[in-house]
Amino acid sequence: MITKTMQDAINEQIKNEFYSAYLYLAMSAYFNASNLPGFAGWMRKQSQEEQGHALKLLDYLEDQQAQVVLKAIEPPPAEFKGPADVWQQTLEHEQKVTKMIHGLYELALKENDYATQTMLQWFITEQVEEEKTASLILEQVKRVGESGTALFFIDRHVGKMREE
Repeated sequence: MITKTMQDAINEQIKNEFYSAYLYLAMSAYFNASNLPGFAGWMRKQSQEEQGHALKLLDYLEDQQAQVVLKAIEPPPAEFKGPADVWQQTLEHEQKVTKMIHGLYELALKENDYATQTMLQWFITEQVEEEKTASLILEQVKRVGESGTALFFIDRHVGKMREE
């Protein structure tokens, strides 16, 4: 059985995952408005993936017969300085999420909650991939600049990455 402390922390992370989905949806809209459909598609799919993460946590609470409490989500930013700014914010956000997941794992250790530790292993592994991808795209955008043919090709490549 899950403790109330763990239940409350997971409910908070559900909110955080839904915020991530909102953030990436806002970034998708920005990229669409900037005529960067590959980046926009990547962010749209990332938004859907974050919703899936929230539901995975919600399902886990339900499996543990714990109470699910959905909390209000802050609105994400709607304006960005350019593609590099968006990818920088993406990387920083993923690093923040990694810290949140690690905090949940530390709490599960403290609570001797072995089931939650096991469930969180999936999220820990997922965060390694999330940070790696955001960092890679950011470095490529920084290298080629915020306009021109090279950015067009990176945009197309990133759009295809999510299709694979």
